[in-house]
Parts: sequence; C-alpha cells; structure tokens
Amino acid sequence: MAEPILVLEDLRKAYGALTVTDNLSMTVQAGSIHALIGPNGAGKTTLIGQVSGQLAPDAGRIRFDGHDVTGLPMYARCRRGLARSFQITTILPGFTVLENVAVAAQAHDGHSFRFLRPAAAEARLNEAAMTALATVGLADRAALRAGSLSHGEKRQLEIAIALVMKPKLLLLDEPMAGTGHEESERLVATLEALRGSLTILLVEHDMDAVFALADRISVLVYGRVIAEGPPDEIRADPEVRSAYLGEEGAP
Repeated sequence: MAEPILVLEDLRKAYGALTVTDNLSMTVQAGSIHALIGPNGAGKTTLIGQVSGQLAPDAGRIRFDGHDVTGLPMYARCRRGLARSFQITTILPGFTVLENVAVAAQAHDGHSFRFLRPAAAEARLNEAAMTALATVGLADRAALRAGSLSHGEKRQLEIAIALVMKPKLLLLDEPMAGTGHEESERLVATLEALRGSLTILLVEHDMDAVFALADRISVLVYGRVIAEGPPDEIRADPEVRSAYLGEEGAP
C-alpha cells in the first residue's frame, strides 16, 4: 500500500457553540482517489478549507507529503504541491481559456501579476497551458473566452488551472455541482484519466461519480468520520445508508 500523502490528526473547528470539525482524524494514500461524502452541513467544505489553508483549525495537526503544514498559508501549501478547486467557479471570464491557464502557470512560477495579459504569449507558459487543456479535453476551446464555456467546461477549466500548478494533491470541492448528465460523465472521464498521476481528495454529492471513481470513501456526519473504506463496503454499511445514502438514494 502507498504511503499516506495527507494525514489529519484530531482536527477541530468550531464557530461559537457549533462544532463543525469534531476531533477528526483521516489519512489519504498517495496516488489514490479518496472521496469525502456526507449530508449538507456535515462539515466537508470546512474540512477542505482547513486542508488547503483557507481556514485555520482550532486544534489538531495536518501533515502533507511528510511535512507539518498546519500553520502554513495557502500559497505555501500550493508551493508544496497542494491545489484546490472550489464549489463556485473561479475563472476569469473575460480572458481566453488559454490565458486562464497560462496566468496560473505564470503565478506558479512566481512572476508578477502585472503581466497577466502577456502570459499566454510566453512560449513556455503557453506550452504548459496547452498540455493541461489537452489533459482535460479543452484544447479545442483554447481561443474562446472562458465566460462562453458551458458550466461543465468551466469545471474542466478549473481542473486544468489546478494541473498547471503541478500538484501532488488535488482538492476538488463538488466538481459535479450544477452539471448535467453528459457533463458529469465527461468530468468523471477527466478525473479517471488522472488516476495514479496525482492524488485526488474529492468532495462530491453525485454518488454515481463517487462510486465510479473512488478507491476509498470517508463518510462525514456532524464533523466526524462515521465510516471509511472501499466503495463496496461503504455502499453496504447500514449506518451510512441510514445517515446519508438513504437520503440521496443509494446507487
């Protein structure tokens, strides 16, 4: 078995009397697709925020790729190889698809944002951006304005933006949200193609996508992991079916 690339130890996050992450411990194996599921309000996005560095835990420790990153800001974790996409698309709609990815490559290289517009004109950045776009199936959309893409294509673009930052761990927060059936299938195929090339921690409500992709699933309810295991075990777990799958409709 591969070594864990992410180790969460006794994480806690509370807002006043509301405990959102409740002494949570979890590991994610390198090279795997690990899904985090649970009902609305379970604390999934808050947990991803703590892993990415957007939110600071009140207690506990986060180890990434063998290093304690608990106190590091987002940009420092990104430098170490941790990238995140959000529930809401974060692209630059007035820029072309290629420029969106080239700007991310430029930022990853540490160049000034004063030169956003010329970014796609630099051959090296352009090449890296096109490689990422080809990986997610958007090479033929490179010259279009990002704002003109369909919702599903915008999610694919977000993944390309993350890939150009050369992540070891990719955090995906509900990438299927708002997509139609065909768009979801394309996103599943995109993520399947990435299997083994990096580690993915996937927060998702689309159970068809989760069971198609995940090597391992953690079920979060009220800030605690109530079950963890391979898809077949999670699908059959009576506590999981009662707490979550029964609400969504078990596949």
